[in-house]
Amino acid sequence: MAAGDGGDTVALPTEVAALRLRILELERENQRLAQIVSTCSCSSKEDNIPSSLAESCDQQVQKNVKSHESRTSDHGCNVKGEGHDDLSKIRRKHSKRTGHQVGNVSHCQKRLIALKIMYFGQRFYGFASEAHTEPTVESEIFKAIERARLLVGSREDSCYSRCGRTDKGVSATGQVISLYLRSNLKDAGENILGERSEIDYVSVLNRNLPRDIRVIGWCPVAADFLARFSCLGREYKYLFWKRALDVSKMQKAAFKFIGEHDFRNFCKMDAANVSNYKRYITDFNISACDQRSNHDELWSMNIRGSAFLWHQVRCMAAVLFFVGQGLESPCVVDSLLDITKTPRKPQYTMAPELPLILRSCLFDGVSFMCSSDASQALIEHLKDEHHQYMLQAAIFDEALTCLSIPEPNPLEHPKKKRKHIPLLSREAEPSYEERRARVKAKSANV
Repeated sequence: MAAGDGGDTVALPTEVAALRLRILELERENQRLAQIVSTCSCSSKEDNIPSSLAESCDQQVQKNVKSHESRTSDHGCNVKGEGHDDLSKIRRKHSKRTGHQVGNVSHCQKRLIALKIMYFGQRFYGFASEAHTEPTVESEIFKAIERARLLVGSREDSCYSRCGRTDKGVSATGQVISLYLRSNLKDAGENILGERSEIDYVSVLNRNLPRDIRVIGWCPVAADFLARFSCLGREYKYLFWKRALDVSKMQKAAFKFIGEHDFRNFCKMDAANVSNYKRYITDFNISACDQRSNHDELWSMNIRGSAFLWHQVRCMAAVLFFVGQGLESPCVVDSLLDITKTPRKPQYTMAPELPLILRSCLFDGVSFMCSSDASQALIEHLKDEHHQYMLQAAIFDEALTCLSIPEPNPLEHPKKKRKHIPLLSREAEPSYEERRARVKAKSANV
């Protein structure tokens, strides 16, 4: 061993002792400042000065320990003795004192913001996490918020509100939620759009979200804003392949939905919680999407309204498909909207959930923003996802080319088509009044 190396090794215990002494001095200073803060009536006194000093202390400890460990490893000697153990204890003590764990924070400035969310619903049990099923979009969003340490206090303290409550398998390109999140603003009343010092909520959250959920914009909102009740309108899109459907008849029937109607025959009735089934549809049009596959054309139903009932869009789509197949007349919509003539909903299966998209939610004075870096990252992410799905589609195309088309057998009898029972001739579900009577009787027996 060289003489210089031996000198460094001898000096290490002295350096560790000096470092321990400095730490004790800093802790005494922390205690003195904590006593001063404890006599202050300021509401934000919690750990502000002590934690900042402890943070600088911890950084100094880490820096010296790294230097210490580097030199000892270079010399091939093991000095993980009393000084090293004491430093580890101090680190653990500092971590407990400052509360640096993943989760919520309780002493930061916060602001009420709206977040615009995009998600692909195939693997989720709906948006809301109220049911005891996982995963849901909402539960994944809150996991990301907590991992990013953006939640100030508890979820109950955040004034959380969701605009739409999509079902299992349904996707969205414009879902909106609102809640209080941690902010870099020093003044609670400050509300300047586009300020550069604010947290980039889009980038921060997207780093913590799964690939099938993305935040695509944020906006500060007024203190009385609630995503659910401040929404002026919602737009849904339902995709379908045209096949042999008569789209002109479907559009004729769709026009009958426009305006205010009682849609109890076009929803899943929740008599225990909903008494008003009138909703206002502002627009309902059916158009081609300029996309083809296997000699078929992709079309979409585009529906706008102030609000929607549970499963309303999927029920309307199911009835329109009956019309497009020639199984029902467009006038069946008039009959189902007339609750005097049809007080009970006929039993029919609603349209599948996967083609349904919550496209947008409309608000007054809310303009979502996204930084250029976050926007570029979103574009690249969606392009990459699109390429992956295109690869999967190419694999299915390849599989189809490996199959031979069977020759028709004249001896085989064609399968009988299932006979369609007209909607107005089917068995009906209980009426709203009957459901309410059951709810009251059940409550009385409890």
